[in-house]
Amino acid sequence: MLKMESSGLPLENNRSLVELPRDVSLNILRRLDQVEILESAQFVCKPWYDICKDPSLWRCIRFKDLEDLEIYRLNLLFKEEPKREPKRVFNHEKMVFNAIDRSAGGLIDLDIEGFLPDGICSYVASRSTQVKRLRFVHCCIPFKDLVEALEKQSSLDELELTLCSFDNDSSDMFSPRKFISVINSCPLSLTTLKLNERGSRTPYRSSDMVALTIAGRFPQLHHLQFIGHDITTVGLTAILDGCPHLQSLDVRACFHLDLEGNLGERLTKQVKNLLRPSDLTEDYFYPIEDEDEDYGFGLCSRDTDFYEYYSDYDS
Repeated sequence: MLKMESSGLPLENNRSLVELPRDVSLNILRRLDQVEILESAQFVCKPWYDICKDPSLWRCIRFKDLEDLEIYRLNLLFKEEPKREPKRVFNHEKMVFNAIDRSAGGLIDLDIEGFLPDGICSYVASRSTQVKRLRFVHCCIPFKDLVEALEKQSSLDELELTLCSFDNDSSDMFSPRKFISVINSCPLSLTTLKLNERGSRTPYRSSDMVALTIAGRFPQLHHLQFIGHDITTVGLTAILDGCPHLQSLDVRACFHLDLEGNLGERLTKQVKNLLRPSDLTEDYFYPIEDEDEDYGFGLCSRDTDFYEYYSDYDS
């Protein structure tokens, strides 16, 4: 990350950066993530500040673990010696809204992991209706806001919800009813769907409601990642019938599935890339299994607490 003075100016002479052609500066900035641009790069010099508002830099927005980042930086701030001038503290909720504003209606890809500001789904829907990909990981999502936002995204091609809860309600994390409403809010032309949970071996938790909805909703579906769901052979058979163009299927940690016999043979013939319930998860970086080996009644716990901080920085 670029080194900055407290005034916002770089420590080194920035004349060479000022004189760079605009297309070269844009090429440099595209190699940075959005946090680096908003916290550092835009303050390097006046030309870069202007270029950092270019909508082409904000068509694809990705933020990861902003809550952890904010906690870390606040800790650094409060541990500083009293004689030193405090570092700039960034309000990361405002940062996400600012990034969406800078897209100027051209947002096509939104990827947020670990921290979802309140109202962001509605805000996206009001600013852009051309979003092609939405990815939320380990987020607490306002259910109604998400459904309303999805209904306005007619160009949506890919949706991913991994280890997400709705409305900060830990008792309703696995609600088939809410998943079904989300699925029914997506356009029929959706080609990639990723709905990932933590797998459970508890016998009474098997359910095909979500799978049957997918089967009846997305005839053009090409890629389905369904890690950790309680699907059975009934639901999987329905998906194979209703999604004839399916090219890849990931059902790792779907412990209620039995892929032996005719169903296994059909999968081998119909699906080009198949990941089975017991396949390795080295490329999947999130918890894979619920802690209910003793068939307990508790749902898995997910961190859905959000911390509120005050900031002297308004992006």
